[in-house]
Amino acid sequence: MADARRIFEYPETFRMRRGGELERPTIAYETWGELSPSCDNAVLLFTGLSPSAHASSSPEDPAPGWWEEILGPSRPIDSNRYFVICMNSLGSCFGSTGPATTDPATGEPYRLTFPVVTLEDVASAGKALVSHLGIDRLEAVVGASMGGMTALAFAMLFSGSTRGLLLISSAMHSRPFAIALRSLQREMIRRDPAWRDGNYPLGEGPVTGMRLARKLGMITYRSALEWQHRFGRERVAEEHQSGDPFALEFEIESYLEAHAQKFIGQYDANCYLYLSRAMDLFDVAEHRGTIAAGLATLDAERAMIVGVTSDSLFPIEQQRHLADELKSVGVAVDYRELESIQGHDSFLVDMDRFQPTVQSFFSTD
Repeated sequence: MADARRIFEYPETFRMRRGGELERPTIAYETWGELSPSCDNAVLLFTGLSPSAHASSSPEDPAPGWWEEILGPSRPIDSNRYFVICMNSLGSCFGSTGPATTDPATGEPYRLTFPVVTLEDVASAGKALVSHLGIDRLEAVVGASMGGMTALAFAMLFSGSTRGLLLISSAMHSRPFAIALRSLQREMIRRDPAWRDGNYPLGEGPVTGMRLARKLGMITYRSALEWQHRFGRERVAEEHQSGDPFALEFEIESYLEAHAQKFIGQYDANCYLYLSRAMDLFDVAEHRGTIAAGLATLDAERAMIVGVTSDSLFPIEQQRHLADELKSVGVAVDYRELESIQGHDSFLVDMDRFQPTVQSFFSTD
């Protein structure tokens, strides 16, 4: 199978927002559709914390992507109409330079010598990528969760670089509840003896810590109401019970374990730590001292803000606040509240609600 992933090498030293620098870092990305002769139909998609750039299938890689039902020919983000770019975040482990990448100065992985990553750094890498592709102004920048924060950073840092913003289940900063949860996830990883102060061999590392962090994440990505509807107090099949008094007995436990096992073989622990922290650090008000001053730097014509009523990580009132603040600086805002019970992950799974919502954004010119 051909690899749809492309690699952009930044041509010089990349200076990080909180200090430190990277020599000629790489950014992995994928594209769908064709760029118009006037380069005016491009859409940039930023990912959440853990996905790769493979948001949808393509002739080069027919495997389903993480937003398969949203992006593609005749889908809400229509690749027959738009040239869509999805980039793997700087600091991640799916082709872009991150803590698991070899430091050219030492020949060893960066590990914890990697500079602190901010979402502004990820946004700056995105700007360098679209400039490399010959694009001065995007039709839209799209992001959900961490990707929405990054899209907002992009619009503030590079005024006039996008006509539209689609921000889903995101915020202008993280609240203490979300910061506390991510802090606990990071501690689970760092307390695992196999983490070895970040110096574990690549491909190995803190399996137990990553399992626990993923389980906690999965609990917070959905809602208690969904768990009740899906699992209730159902037990695992008798043939799978081991007799251990503390073994998995309930279906919800089995579900969490299956997702945790799948995750640990895919994602590097140090990369997870860096990008998790980047979400905590992001704050619109830090750009010019206040939220209003920070948002006043962006020059988008329109925005759609989408929130989910059952989201506990980025509660619906944060979406309302963001929409109100964008209106106050002159952006035409379409605000949507979706009544999904699937929590923060609704944008990945509740297609009955999200397909028409995203479609309506891209149907408005």
